[in-house]
Amino acid sequence: VNLTVIDLPGLTKVAVEGQSESIVEDIEMMVRSYVEKPNSIILAISPANQDIATSDAIKLAKEVDPTGERTFGVLTKLDLMDKGTNALDVWVLSIMFKVLEGRAYRLQHPWVGIVNRSQADINKNVDMIVARRKEQEYFDSSPEYGHLTHKMGSEYLAKLLSKHLETVIRQRIPSIIALINKTIDELNAELDRIGRPISLDGGAQLYTILEMCRAFDRIFKEHLDGGRPGGDRIYGVFDNQLPAALKKLPLDRHLSSNNVRKVVSEADGYQPHLVAPEQGYRRLIDGSLGFFKGPAEASVDAVHFVLKELVRKSIAETQELKRFPSLQSDIAAAANDSLERFRDDSRKTVLRLVEMESSYLTVEFFRKLQLEPEKNSNPSGPNADRYSDNHLRRIGSNVSAYVGMVCDTLRSSIPKAVVYCQVLQAKKALLNQFYAQVGRRETRFNIFSLIDI
Repeated sequence: VNLTVIDLPGLTKVAVEGQSESIVEDIEMMVRSYVEKPNSIILAISPANQDIATSDAIKLAKEVDPTGERTFGVLTKLDLMDKGTNALDVWVLSIMFKVLEGRAYRLQHPWVGIVNRSQADINKNVDMIVARRKEQEYFDSSPEYGHLTHKMGSEYLAKLLSKHLETVIRQRIPSIIALINKTIDELNAELDRIGRPISLDGGAQLYTILEMCRAFDRIFKEHLDGGRPGGDRIYGVFDNQLPAALKKLPLDRHLSSNNVRKVVSEADGYQPHLVAPEQGYRRLIDGSLGFFKGPAEASVDAVHFVLKELVRKSIAETQELKRFPSLQSDIAAAANDSLERFRDDSRKTVLRLVEMESSYLTVEFFRKLQLEPEKNSNPSGPNADRYSDNHLRRIGSNVSAYVGMVCDTLRSSIPKAVVYCQVLQAKKALLNQFYAQVGRRETRFNIFSLIDI
């Protein structure tokens, strides 16, 4: 594994003549900018002829890498000893010896001792291969460091660092792959935003248009299905607006005693009813159910408004369409035309539901009504008794109960009809006519006009 080595300047204590007063802070900040990076490997180099307890490199390394996972300690100048002294004779050098053996100033990784070229070797242009061979000969022949020779030298340090880097790379590969994929996604998103190149081929352009339409259609469906906000407003129409409108219907006024008397007497004509005013019942029920057409149509219009708003939002949120205002306008027009057709079908359907309830009454409901004797009434008396208040209230109560039953039915069936005729059709066939129109465009000019070329 290849390594890139950055030789940083040593940390200074004071500024010398000709240097800036901030040289100490400047150098430390520069060194920190490199060693603080989590992917960098720190070589904390300390000369062997100095007390390691005062090493600025070790101090800084522990600050930025407290766990020691990426810090390697290196001792240099092991060969710069006066003759007759070694790492066992001098206290400082004794500490260095313990460090190399791992008995003092322990790091997570082993310390490595090296012998660099001397100034004389540098002046003589001694190449690195010869220098490495002399370094190895020094450790092999040293009575003090001979037992550590397999863990000493620049070559061993290079292998140690290379192995460590290989291990780190293996550990980081998943995160690197994730970062690469994230970058690819960001670049693709940026390309979608600024726009990919458009081919001059008519078939390729048609494919591009259809892909953008599918992107819009996908976002529109996400709004309806809950992946994006907005579709919940349709449920609000059924759960709040429709029930509230049904409660406000003027049924009490329509079924008041005065109106019941008027409707029943008109239905009886010149001959009053004998037992029950069936024609009066039918007229009262028919008139009551007619009020349901208003809330039914209002539900259709409310859902239509929500769908149109979702079309507008979906076009605005489709990144692929931002470059093509003409295509945006055409898609919006085609989608709104489809929604108008769906609304017409839905309106016809909900009105049919109301009319079906009016056209055929549930006879069993009235057969189950118990015939209670009416107070202050005389069945065998004159015909005027047939229009007594108690009798009229009973008629109004019976009609109200029946209308309430129908109201519960329509409260469930109207949303089903609206969803089937408008929402589901919008999900399945919102742009079907637009696709057909695009497919019929025979000239390249017409295709060009859609994508503003």
